[in-house]
Amino acid sequence: MSMKWISVLLLLQLSCYFSSGSCGKVLVWPTEYSHWINVKTILDELVQRGHEVTVLTSSASILVDPNKLSAIKFEIYSAHLSRGDFEALFIKMLKMWTYDMPKDSFWAYFSVMQEILWEYFECVEKLCKDVVLNKKLMTKLQESKFDLILADAVGPCGELLAELLKIPLVYTLRFSPGYAFEKHIGGLPLPPSYAPVILSELTDQMTFMERVKNMLYVLYFDFWFQTMNVKSWDQFYSEVLGRPTTLYELMRKADIWLIRTYWDLEFPRPLLPHFDFVGGLHCKPAKPLPKEMEEFVQSSGENGIVVFSLGSMVNNMPEERANVIASALAQIPQKVLWRFDGKKPDTLGPNTRLYKWLPQNDLLGHPKAKAFITHGGTNGIYEAIYHGIPMVGIPLFADQADNIVHMKAKGAAIRLDFSTMSSADLLNALRTVINDPSLAT
Repeated sequence: MSMKWISVLLLLQLSCYFSSGSCGKVLVWPTEYSHWINVKTILDELVQRGHEVTVLTSSASILVDPNKLSAIKFEIYSAHLSRGDFEALFIKMLKMWTYDMPKDSFWAYFSVMQEILWEYFECVEKLCKDVVLNKKLMTKLQESKFDLILADAVGPCGELLAELLKIPLVYTLRFSPGYAFEKHIGGLPLPPSYAPVILSELTDQMTFMERVKNMLYVLYFDFWFQTMNVKSWDQFYSEVLGRPTTLYELMRKADIWLIRTYWDLEFPRPLLPHFDFVGGLHCKPAKPLPKEMEEFVQSSGENGIVVFSLGSMVNNMPEERANVIASALAQIPQKVLWRFDGKKPDTLGPNTRLYKWLPQNDLLGHPKAKAFITHGGTNGIYEAIYHGIPMVGIPLFADQADNIVHMKAKGAAIRLDFSTMSSADLLNALRTVINDPSLAT
C-alpha cells in the first residue's frame, strides 16, 4: 500500500471508531480553489469506502457546488457575505499578491501580505459566525452526531465546531506563513540551521549568509508577522464557549495534521507522530482526452506537446505579458495547450490553442507530453511529478515560489519571473527542459 494513503486510513479508523465497526459520519469545513480540489480527493475516497460525508458550505462559496451529482452531502448555510463579494475578495488578493507587491523591500512585502491575509481571515470569521450563531443549524449538527470533523487549518472555525460538537478534529494544510501553525500550535520543530522556512525561497543547501537570512525570516514570522487578528478570534471563541479560551488552544486539540506535501517536494526536517505527509493524493493515471483535443495532441507528431496552466485562480493576465508568452510559444516545434480566458494574444502562433479549461492531469499523463509551464501550485506540481514531466515554473504568489525553488533544487524545473521574463527567456527555458535529459523527473 502506498505510504501516502496511511493518513487517509487513519482518518477512516477515527471515523469508524465510535460505531462498532460500521462506517462513520464526517463533517467537513472546507476552503476554496485548490484547497477544495485537494480535500475533495479525500472525501471521494471516504464516500467510496462507505462513510457518510457532509460538507458545511456557505451560500457564498465559489467552487463548492452542491448542485453537482455527488454522494457527498452538503449542508448549506446562509451567509451575510455574497458570493460576488467573496469572489471579488479573492480577485483583489490575487491581483495585489501577483502584480502590486513591493518586491524591493522585505519589510514592505510582508506588511502588504499581512494586510491581505487579515482581510481574508476577517471574511472567514464572518462565515464562522454565520454558522455557530445559527441556533437552528447548530442544533441540527449536534443531532446529526458526527464522528469527526475534517477542516482546513487556513480557514479557522473547524476547531470551534469540533469543541461545540465534542468530536475529534483532523486538519488538512499545505502551509501557514512562517510555519506558524505547524510550530506554535502543532509543536513541529523546524531548526533554522538547515530547515528553510516557508516563503524564504531557500533550499536545504544554504550558505552561511543564507542561514542568516533564514534565521531573520524565522524571527520575523515568530515575533512580528501575524497571519490573522488573533485577538479578535480569541474574543469571538470565548464569547461562543462562555469561557476564556484562544484560537490556538482549540487548534492544539487537533488529532492529526494532514500536510499536503511529501518528501519528493520537501527537504528533510524533524517530524512528529501526528503529522502525516499526504502530497499527491489526487494524482492518478491519465484518462482519454476529448476527441478534438486528442486530435490536436496527435497532430504534434514526434515533437509532442507543452501544457500551460497558471492554476484554478488565474485565467487572465495583462495583454503585454500574454504577448510575450505567446511569442515564445510560437517558436517551439511542440503543440501547446494553454489554459487562458483573456483576449487572444496578437503574437499567438498556429501551434498554440487556448482553452478556458484543461484536463491537466490527463494531458500531463499523455505519452506526448514534453513539458509543463506552471505557476507552481502544489496540486499541479504533484501531477507533473507523478507523470514525470519537467517544469518551467512561473510563480505568482503564496507558496508557489518555494515550490519551484524546491523543484529546481531537485533537478526537475527551471524558474522564471513572471514580471520580467522576455520571450527569449521563456523560449530558452522550454528548450532546456524539453531537450535536457537531466531535467526529466
